[in-house]
Amino acid sequence: MTAPESTSPLGTEGIVELAVLERSGMIESRHLGAAIVVAADGSVLRELGDSSELVFGRSTLKFLQALTLLRLGVRLDGEQLVLAAASHQGTDRHIAVVELILERAGLGRESLQCPPDFPLDAATRHQATTRRRITMNCSGKHAAFLLACVRNDWPTSSYLDPAHPLQLVIRATVEEFTGEPVERVGVDGCGAPVFTVTLLGLARSMARLLDDPDGARLVATVRAHAWALDSPAIATAIDELGVVAKNGAEGVFVALAPNGSAVALKVIDGSTRASIAVGLALLASTGALDAEATASVIAATTEQVLGGGARVGALRVADAIASSG
Repeated sequence: MTAPESTSPLGTEGIVELAVLERSGMIESRHLGAAIVVAADGSVLRELGDSSELVFGRSTLKFLQALTLLRLGVRLDGEQLVLAAASHQGTDRHIAVVELILERAGLGRESLQCPPDFPLDAATRHQATTRRRITMNCSGKHAAFLLACVRNDWPTSSYLDPAHPLQLVIRATVEEFTGEPVERVGVDGCGAPVFTVTLLGLARSMARLLDDPDGARLVATVRAHAWALDSPAIATAIDELGVVAKNGAEGVFVALAPNGSAVALKVIDGSTRASIAVGLALLASTGALDAEATASVIAATTEQVLGGGARVGALRVADAIASSG
């Protein structure tokens, strides 16, 4: 039996050091990858490594998925719109919004086809007794997918099929906003189709959101309801800096600054612990974010390096990034 064709993202010649973790005066770990910052018009401001290699966009594509639903005439406002683009924490507050979306579709929890999972929020997860589909972090997106199917008279049983009308329209939106053809289609962790993009295309797709009326409304709504989108760290970055940011699995990250500049990056080892720090630092290095305010947010959202309960080191962005601020 022949193994399926596989390509590795970001060959060794296309990656650079993005961040290091220091402990007791020694570098203990290094995070390598590639990153790019574009201006509001899509022109390249900074590039580290090779931004032309294909990567799976993972959850960073949720902004384009939610935008597609708006374009299809699905009425999503406030917290419901944010949950359609969210990797939510699974708290009772999040679940209540997901249930409202399902109720509008006239469907129950059993219609969700995302896999059962525990909530991401630590306190809520501690109280959970079983994995459930509705507490899976993508359930808001899936509920919104179902609502779009109902509103457009499309089948709900096959809404995750790459050939389903909904997924074909989403694919077209991804191609439109990235400016690239989708070369490969995979299966995301939640079961939905996931498309390959380049980091350049991904960054440009974020910058183009503000040029689209529905995209601009999505951005404003995320800023107004940052708690619903992702982790508390992402919410802090949104609230304090006005960015619209999103982590994706396997080290993919995007952020859109208030001035329309955008960053996209991929940490090659798949870790997300350095993503926010690197992404925000890169935006600050181009003048898109205030340097002092950005440093404060990075300090507040970056994993601490402890030894015996005391701070003995730090995770910091690579010198090539920090020196350009």
